Amino acid sequence: MTPPKPEARPDRVSLWGYLRLFRRDILSAQPARLYRAWMAEFRTPFFRSYLCNDPALVRLVLDERPADFPKSGRVTEGLRPLLGRSVFVTNGEEWQRQRRIIDPAFEGGRVKEAFPAIWAAAEAAVQRMKTGAVEVELAASHAAADVIFRTLFSIPIEDKVAQAVFHEFRAYQRSAPILNLAAFLPVPAWVPRLHRRATLRSARVIRGLISGMTRDRAAAIAVGTAPQDLATRIMTTPDPVTGTAFGTGEMVDQVAIFFLAGHETSASALGWALYLLATHPEAQGRVAAEAAGMVPEFATVGKLRFTRDVFREALRLYPPVPMMVRENARAEEFRGRKVRPGAQVVISPWHLQRHDRIWDNPDGFDPDRWSTPEARESARDGYLPFSRGPRVCPGAGFAMLEGTLLLAHLVRAFRFEALPDQVPVPVAHLTVRARDGIWLRVSRR
Repeated sequence: MTPPKPEARPDRVSLWGYLRLFRRDILSAQPARLYRAWMAEFRTPFFRSYLCNDPALVRLVLDERPADFPKSGRVTEGLRPLLGRSVFVTNGEEWQRQRRIIDPAFEGGRVKEAFPAIWAAAEAAVQRMKTGAVEVELAASHAAADVIFRTLFSIPIEDKVAQAVFHEFRAYQRSAPILNLAAFLPVPAWVPRLHRRATLRSARVIRGLISGMTRDRAAAIAVGTAPQDLATRIMTTPDPVTGTAFGTGEMVDQVAIFFLAGHETSASALGWALYLLATHPEAQGRVAAEAAGMVPEFATVGKLRFTRDVFREALRLYPPVPMMVRENARAEEFRGRKVRPGAQVVISPWHLQRHDRIWDNPDGFDPDRWSTPEARESARDGYLPFSRGPRVCPGAGFAMLEGTLLLAHLVRAFRFEALPDQVPVPVAHLTVRARDGIWLRVSRR
């Protein structure tokens, strides 16, 4: 069974029609030819954008000259009420300082140190899972939020504050469009961004709850009683260049993006992985057999090779962040076309990872592809679920560990079956989610 993807729009559509489609769902707003094209140019009255699938252009933007292609402010405007000046939205020296403080928390053996917390969250996810017809995206969100709270602040999702953040974040998801009006119009910095009232309210509540946790942690650090989790490591790490650490306000920004990136993206990938296994029973049986011998030791992870490849394949077919937008700081030439400064440069994992000229059977679910040299070559040109280059997600290794363990625990305990009359349709909200959720029939093994 071929996994579902959105229907592409016709090649020609009016500008107004395109903007309406784009604001509602950026995936179905794109024409089918982008799954084969190396580049496409889009024109609006106010700016031009260039979608780049050519591997050479992707390397140029992300790997070779990233400083010449800073993150576009047009796309991050919609997230500012929640994320403030977090590492996700900044550029230049501000971003470099933030990464110098954050990166050590995820280096080397730090992922191994997170294993007990992730294992505990996976066991809790098994206990919470219901049987019958279940909306597994919600279950995946709950599990991923539990992981981030346990690893970041050493509290389970059942903690009162964690519960409040989790439920408020779901409200934020429902109210926040993926793109703000400023993404399409030349709006000066001093003009209000016209965020929805519900979006602003949810962002205020979330940031207020995070502020309380951050202040409490700072107090615990001061008296020497803080646990050695991610929050403590990041808050006690000074910038090796300036010698300064994050203040409370800065830490609130960073915790907001850790929750967004560490919870929302993981939940998206886990939900789609469960759906893919539900529609491919033979692969599900292999995951269950592989997971049967799991023990709570870090060495277990190395034995979950097929499970890891299933999660990797889910990330390929349904990359949580479907598009990344940069802005060229100087005049460029892309494939013989002159590109003026200020153009929007779009790198689309959604299209790269299903590209006809990069992947064999691009729309098919095939976890075994990852054991072949051909797939490794394709991945070099067209696989970037965690971005690439200097802006690669610092938690990529963490996310792979989390996804593999959660998937193994759930499939070891339960059998997941697709509901023929409820085929999920992927759409881009904050991440790639199903329009009406992912409903599966769940039964105990």
